[in-house]
Amino acid sequence: MSIRVDWRQSVALTGTVIKYLSVAMLVPLALSLVYGEDTVAFLLSIGISVAVGLALERFADDPQLDAREAFLLVALAWGAVAIIGAIPYVVAGYGTESALRHPINALFESMSGFTTTGATVTEEISFDQHSRALLMWRQLTQWLGGMGIIVLMVAILPEAAVNGAQLIDSEAPGPELQKLTPKIAETARLLWLFYLAFTVLYVLILLGLHYAGLAPNMDAYNAVAHGFTTLPTGGFSPQADSIAAFSPAVQWAVIPFMLIAGMNFALFYLLVQDDYAEFLRDRELQAYLGANAGLIVVLWGLLFTGSAPTLELGGVTQGAVENSLRQATFQIASLLNSTGYATSDFAQWGTTAQGLLLFAMFVGGSAGSTGGGVKVVRWLVVIKGIRRQLFTTAHPDAVKPVRLGGHVIDEEVIRAIYGFTLLYLLTFGVATILILLDAGRVGLEITTLEAISASLATIGNIGPGFGFLGPFGSYVDFPSTSKLLMVFLMWIGRLEIIPVFVMFTGAFWTE
Repeated sequence: MSIRVDWRQSVALTGTVIKYLSVAMLVPLALSLVYGEDTVAFLLSIGISVAVGLALERFADDPQLDAREAFLLVALAWGAVAIIGAIPYVVAGYGTESALRHPINALFESMSGFTTTGATVTEEISFDQHSRALLMWRQLTQWLGGMGIIVLMVAILPEAAVNGAQLIDSEAPGPELQKLTPKIAETARLLWLFYLAFTVLYVLILLGLHYAGLAPNMDAYNAVAHGFTTLPTGGFSPQADSIAAFSPAVQWAVIPFMLIAGMNFALFYLLVQDDYAEFLRDRELQAYLGANAGLIVVLWGLLFTGSAPTLELGGVTQGAVENSLRQATFQIASLLNSTGYATSDFAQWGTTAQGLLLFAMFVGGSAGSTGGGVKVVRWLVVIKGIRRQLFTTAHPDAVKPVRLGGHVIDEEVIRAIYGFTLLYLLTFGVATILILLDAGRVGLEITTLEAISASLATIGNIGPGFGFLGPFGSYVDFPSTSKLLMVFLMWIGRLEIIPVFVMFTGAFWTE
C-alpha cells in the first residue's frame, strides 16, 4: 500500500505562507516602535516566521498540488499560522501576569483570531495589561483570516495561483466557489478588493463620527482596530466592553457593516456591473436578510416589553423604543453571522431571549461571506430537501428536483450538504459532552447551556457564549484539555470540517 499524497509539496507551500506572515507582523512592529512596547516580541516573531518558512520551503523546489495536496495544504497552513501567530503573545507575556504567557492560552487566542472566532482567554483587555502593538496584532489576525489566508496567497503569489481553484474551494466558506472571472487569481483579487474597500469605508465612517463629536473615544487606533475585526466577523476589540464602550451612533454605524460581512462577497460584483436586479433576486441573500429581520423583530418585542431583565449589565431599558431596537438589531446582526460583538451583556437576559440568540448562532452567514456557522444556503437546501422527501413519500412516482433561485441543485451537492450538516451537528454534540466531562474532571462548575454555547461558539466561529462565557467573559477558566479541544473546533469550523476530517481517513492517504 503506497502513500498517495505528496505531502512535501503541501509542506513547502505551507512554508511560503508562514514566510509571508512575517510581512503582516510589520504592522504591529511599527506600532511597537512608535509606542516603545513589545518591539523585541515582534522582531523575534518575524525572525522565527521567516526561518521556519524558509526551512519548510526546502521540502520541494517547485511545489505542484493535486486535489489531496490542496486539502492538506489548507489544513496545514491554517494550523501553522495559528502556531506562529501565538509567538508574540508568549514572548510579550513572559514575566508578566498575562494569561497569554502560557503557550496553550496563546494558541487559543491566535487560533481564535485567525479563524475569526473572537473567543478569548484574556481576563483583562486594556492598554495597561497589553500593549497597543500586541492588541493590534490580535485584531489584524482576524482581518487576515476573514477573507482567507489562502485566498490572499492565490491573489498575490504566482506559485499559489497555479492551483488556485482547488485551494480556494478547500478554504472558502459555503458549498461551492462562485467564480467571477475566467482566471481564479483575478477572482481572488476581486474578493480581497471588495473586502479592503469595505474595510476602508468603515474606518472612514468611524473616524467621521469621531471628528463630528458623535464618538469621542473612537480615535484612529480604535477605528482601524475595529475595521480589522468587523468585516471579518471577528469580534475582537481593544476595549473590554466591546462596542458597548462607544456611543449609540457608533453602534448603529457598525450594524450595516456586520450585515454586509455576512453576505456573499461575490454578489458585490453584480453591483459593480450595475446588475441590481440579479443582486436582489439572490435567494440566499433574501433568506439571510429575512432571517435577520424576523429575529430582530421578535427580540425587540422581548426586550421592549421587559421579557429580558433590565439588570445593569443587561444594558436594556424596558419600554425605550430606540434602546431596545438598537440592542435587538445589534445582537442579532452580530451573532447570526458570527461576529460576536456586544453592546450589552446578553448573558444577563431572560431565557427566552437567550434561546433566540442561541437559535441565531445556528443560522450562520452566507456562503462566500466571512461569516461562520452552517451557512444560510445549506439550511435552505436542507429545508427544500425535507419538503421534497415528504412530497415524494406521498407521490412515489414523482420526479421533483430541488431548486434554489430557479436553478436545479445537483444531487451530489445536496448529498454533500446533508453530510456536512450531519457531521457539523454530530461534532458539536460530541464536543459539548466532552466539555462537560472535562469540566467535571477538574471541578469546574459549568451548566449544560454554557457547555452547549462553548461548543457552538467555537465550531461556529462565533466567540461569546452564555453564563461566564458571555460577551464580557473569558474562556480562561477551562482546563488546558478543553482549550485544546476548542482550538481544534475553531480550526475545523473555519475550514468547514470536511477538509480536515477527510485527512483522518485511510482513503485520503493511499491509492
